[in-house]
Amino acid sequence: MTRQDKAGTAAPETPGAAAAHRGIPTGVWALGFVSMLMDISSEMIHALLPVYMVTVLGTSTLAVGIIEGIAEATASITKVFSGVLSDWLGRRKLLAVLGYGLAALTKPVFPLAASLEWVVAARFIDRIGKGIRGAPRDALVADLAPAHLRGACFGLRQSLDTIGAFAGPLLAIGLMWLTADHFQAVFWIAVIPAILSVGVILFAVTEPERTKELRRVRLPLHRDELGRLDAAYWRVVAVAAIFTLARFSEAFLILRAQSLGLPLALVPIVLVIMGLAYALSAYPVGVLSDRVNRVTLLTLGLVVLILADVVLAFASGFAGLGLGVALWGLHMGFTQGLLATLVAEAAPAELRGTAFGLFNMITGLSLLLASVVAGALWDATGPQGTFLAGAGFAAIAIAGLLLVGGRPRR
Repeated sequence: MTRQDKAGTAAPETPGAAAAHRGIPTGVWALGFVSMLMDISSEMIHALLPVYMVTVLGTSTLAVGIIEGIAEATASITKVFSGVLSDWLGRRKLLAVLGYGLAALTKPVFPLAASLEWVVAARFIDRIGKGIRGAPRDALVADLAPAHLRGACFGLRQSLDTIGAFAGPLLAIGLMWLTADHFQAVFWIAVIPAILSVGVILFAVTEPERTKELRRVRLPLHRDELGRLDAAYWRVVAVAAIFTLARFSEAFLILRAQSLGLPLALVPIVLVIMGLAYALSAYPVGVLSDRVNRVTLLTLGLVVLILADVVLAFASGFAGLGLGVALWGLHMGFTQGLLATLVAEAAPAELRGTAFGLFNMITGLSLLLASVVAGALWDATGPQGTFLAGAGFAAIAIAGLLLVGGRPRR
């Protein structure tokens, strides 16, 4: 029996979900738990940090926005150089450990900070750490993953990462209640999962041996090396960039909740619903992508995004809001792991770090542009215009997917 791979060509039948679960390498599981633990720590802090900066440190809202924008831009740019360096050195784990280690070292600064300058420095270094670890970690997942389980491996890592993304805010809310709104106590507790994440990657992840052929990468970002990233890779990046224009910052989901009158104390539940739908769908979709056409699944994810945008545009109550947010999370589960899988398959094995670095930078800048456009549309037309424009960009991305073809490298 055969199945159709990404390009629609015949390939051996792959295991079912249960067999895929058992066949995923230990290193991939470990990297998933590393992501989950660091996300729990980071989101415990970041869910409270804007409020802390404004109410405790006396920072203006404008300053908060500028700080966050610079931090995220720094992470996106750093990913390119860390990915390239991981190809040049042939040492992906080393860079991933450095990135997670830097992030862990910043966590105690937040409860100790007595001024805004300390918080800004810690946030900046934390984002540098994120940038350093991102591309090498994704390339390491691709190196560890068996070709027939690559989608399942990326889906699993994405699911575990997303569990941390919604568990962190939940823990922050609960701990703020238990400690009577003691920010520093919550920040100190957040240090624990950060340290655990570094321990897991140090002792539970073993980088596979790289052949001499895979080490023959010239100077980082050399023209000849970039030329080896062929048209199939750049088509994936182009579609992902257009797709990212459709999925602007999740901050607009929170603004939509506020516009519908959701009490401020309950606004974080929006991210919890989104994260839950994301986490529950990413791994099953990854497993399924190893058995069916990946581009078809990605197209389905974009259709779900269009539905989410339409529902959120016309929602008039909390039920519509909840449905739209759940669909938004579901589309993330259908697309994020698949995009990473397509990048891994479209790039030469020895250039995966470079490929993921460029991919992350371009989509990061696209997300920044999308959020600026969404904000301008919100001011001019309100939430309906913003979400309907997002649906339009998603439709354009679907058309772009028709250009993604060719047999992936194995």
